[in-house]
Amino acid sequence: MSKNIDINVKHLTRVEGHGNIVVNATNGTVEKVEWQVPEAPRFFEAMIRGRKYDDIQTIVSRICGICSISHSLVATKAVEDALGLEVTEQTDMIRLLMHFSEQLQSHVLHVGYLVAPDLFGAKSVVPLVSAAPDAVLTIIKAHRVANKWSELIAGRITHPVTLIPGGMSQVPSEKQLKDLAGSLKDIVADLVTIVEVVLSVADKLPAFERDTEYVSLGNMNPAQYTFYHGDIVTTDLDEGTPVNQWESVANEYVVAQSTAKWGKWHRKSYAVGALARYNNNAEHLSPLAKVVEGKFGLTKGCCNPFMNSVAQLVESAHVVEKALEIIDKLLTQGIKQEKVDVKPKAGKGYAAVEAPRGILFHSYEFDDNGICLGGNLCIPTNQNHANIQHDFEKYVPEFMDQGEDALRQGLEMLVRSYDPCVSCSTHMLNVEFVK
Repeated sequence: MSKNIDINVKHLTRVEGHGNIVVNATNGTVEKVEWQVPEAPRFFEAMIRGRKYDDIQTIVSRICGICSISHSLVATKAVEDALGLEVTEQTDMIRLLMHFSEQLQSHVLHVGYLVAPDLFGAKSVVPLVSAAPDAVLTIIKAHRVANKWSELIAGRITHPVTLIPGGMSQVPSEKQLKDLAGSLKDIVADLVTIVEVVLSVADKLPAFERDTEYVSLGNMNPAQYTFYHGDIVTTDLDEGTPVNQWESVANEYVVAQSTAKWGKWHRKSYAVGALARYNNNAEHLSPLAKVVEGKFGLTKGCCNPFMNSVAQLVESAHVVEKALEIIDKLLTQGIKQEKVDVKPKAGKGYAAVEAPRGILFHSYEFDDNGICLGGNLCIPTNQNHANIQHDFEKYVPEFMDQGEDALRQGLEMLVRSYDPCVSCSTHMLNVEFVK
């Protein structure tokens, strides 16, 4: 086996956005290992300046076509925090339903279309259509149900139109909720099928571990596996950190190899995403989700980044079961049309939600007329960039003896396991040039 390695992957496939992998080794000595992000920054923090408070979620939802619901929800929550708005229990439950639809939508897309080809030794999902047609059709069906679910609650599949500060512009009818419940009950068997398909090739997931700090939301009152409420929690601390202190958590900084900022907290990097949520909240999973974790032998404390995709399958089961509970409660209480009365005022607001790819932070400041003076957005993938780099640094020496092709494949799979939105993570950079 050659001890010389020269890997230069430009614009890694089956991820959103552009990321490069560079590895050089000579005579078995590793000389360079880099995860690079070459995309031009996107200036959403500048776009929202001078805009009215009720325009914010519409603008920032365009950051991502896959996580648009998460961006809209966190923006709306941050605006409400700034304006001192409280929402009703019904609004909160409907928003949770909306949020869960995106979790299922994104997780099924990632595991079924982007990760599965690696496990089956295919270049993309297209060859799997002929090799495993039933499995692909099941994945498509589950994804379609998630899309229709998003469309029902958010008004359309991407870029929600029903979210407004203080409430909802439109709520689903009882018939629509009953129909949704029927679809979700039907999809349970399909989720089990998807789990079994992935389980059949789970041995293709590399046996790689690196001790890691995992950061997510956590909610102990009431105790639950949370995507929407709670404090910022980490596997490195026993207590939570308030969301309004998120900038002291992310600690963003600029590196030469990336147009997206990196982040760190208690160590040189941390990870966010499904595995982070699992490691912080696993004891609160729904019954079916616990069955799924058991099938894969996933346990709290797992530090194998490749298992993030498995954690996504666990969460898919969880959000479906929890959605059915929410629908049952809404139907029991009865759906009401609620009026929203918002009076602009000066203030600064903070919020966090769990996007499918990890914890997402937004903050905004407004003047007396509700005009935005500025904002700061921190995307899950830019929080993961440093962690991907440090995974690379441990992975390359451990697996380079397998040869260049296998090493390249493993590094590509490692990046894809994070389910990165690379474009979304490249935001406005404040750089001081020193002469």
